[in-house]
Amino acid sequence: MTESTPDIEISRRRLLGTVGAAGAAGLALGATGGALVQSAVSDGTAPAGGTGAPGALTSLGATQVAFHGARQAGITTPLQAKGHVVAFDLAPGAGRAEAVALMRRWSETARRLMAGETAPTADTGVALDAGPSSLTVTFGFGHSFFDRTGLVARRPVALDPLPDFSADRLDPRRSNGDLWIQIGADDGLVAFHALRALQKDAGDAARVRWQMNGFNRSPGATARPMTARNLMGQVDGTGNPKPSDPDFDKRIFVPGSGPGPAEHAWMGGGSYAVVRRIRMLLDDWDKQSLEKQEQVIGRRKADGAPLTGGTETTELDLDRIGPDGRTVIPANAHARISAPEQNGGAAMLRRPFSYHDGIGEDGTPDAGLLFICWQADPLRGFVPVQRKLDRGDALSEFVRHEASGLYAVPPGPRPGEYVGAHLLEG
Repeated sequence: MTESTPDIEISRRRLLGTVGAAGAAGLALGATGGALVQSAVSDGTAPAGGTGAPGALTSLGATQVAFHGARQAGITTPLQAKGHVVAFDLAPGAGRAEAVALMRRWSETARRLMAGETAPTADTGVALDAGPSSLTVTFGFGHSFFDRTGLVARRPVALDPLPDFSADRLDPRRSNGDLWIQIGADDGLVAFHALRALQKDAGDAARVRWQMNGFNRSPGATARPMTARNLMGQVDGTGNPKPSDPDFDKRIFVPGSGPGPAEHAWMGGGSYAVVRRIRMLLDDWDKQSLEKQEQVIGRRKADGAPLTGGTETTELDLDRIGPDGRTVIPANAHARISAPEQNGGAAMLRRPFSYHDGIGEDGTPDAGLLFICWQADPLRGFVPVQRKLDRGDALSEFVRHEASGLYAVPPGPRPGEYVGAHLLEG
């Protein structure tokens, strides 16, 4: 694999330029996540050798998400087909100055790659033929980051470590970390290219603590847009808060101003990400009858509708009694226990990836969910719900929490800024 040359950068820019020339589809900028969409249809006329005008990208490759904005991309952006999550620890001896330089490098690389350009230095050419493909790069800071950079006074209370849960089987080597990055894209090479570029950018300033890979259904794989399914085959994400909800911002994003010490104002407009690696015991799950699986979840497997009837979006009728004198949705059903109305209105925006890391010697798959959820305050979002699930969720028999992290994700950068500037230089 050769390093980048001026010809590579020019070639990719010319490729994206043909998309802009198509023009007919226009541009659309999303208010909540900055989804910048630009479509063009490939005419199949681009010569393989790269001479002459290249063909226009397909709509999948041409979809671009803005790096700059009030909020970081990758929070309200629609789920992408491929994802990587990675945590870094600052290197021994590195502190605030090194963190500033690192965040500057990472932000510039993310900006360029999300625009479909090459990496600023030593681009590998992995994504040379592709457009941005909905690439998003999201940055967060862990609890330990503030100790390493001398910014303890600026660490929000909401970033206090999560409580222990009785069912946890956490591996500390794959948990937490000073810095966290979430990468998503609709093309596997584009996603890997971003991961590789950011890792190289870390240089001597930070070292990888852990890294995990995920995937979702590809856009266009279904006849109509649908809520994703997890590896248990269940519709997963029903009831997620929607940007159109009147209280969406209040639940998901930190207020821009309000009570609290001024030292924490840098998080205004940001959000908190809880990341959990949840292994699914798929062989045990697959042995259950369809009826048992639906009782465990509280929803029909075919379409995600509540056992009390209707469609996927029908409200759960938690009081309905069946012919046997019991509630139709069991008392320990996952849908019942995790419902916001059962948790004082606690809500979080779930945006997970599935994962599969091979098959063990005993024949069982190491597979499950890279659970990522967003909220304005994890003590009012994730924690109360997980406490209830920990006490009596029927699904607990079939899952195992193996890694965990909590990260403060600051607001998006304005043009000319890097992510985290208001924390590190405020």
